Amino acid sequence: MFIISLSYQGPLDAIDAALPRHAEWLRDGYARGIFVMSGRKVPRTGGMIFAVGEREEIERKLESDPFKLAGLATYDITEFAPTMVADGLERLQQ
Repeated sequence: MFIISLSYQGPLDAIDAALPRHAEWLRDGYARGIFVMSGRKVPRTGGMIFAVGEREEIERKLESDPFKLAGLATYDITEFAPTMVADGLERLQQ
């Protein structure tokens, strides 16, 4: 499992303008089974994505993020191996 921390690199009005394209990109990641959870940081300085799969596949996916393409975000990827999960989240223990 991977936790991806996005840090915004532009003003929020630019982030908001790119948000519909970013949301569509996220939906594609969910449809492909790569993303399992995502959302904004509080305060709104970026976002978080929880992902599963191969690191190379996740890195390729990040390269196509509209935020990345517009220079609006940087990414920090942390891999970890969950040893305990709540009922119903067993899929995350891959």
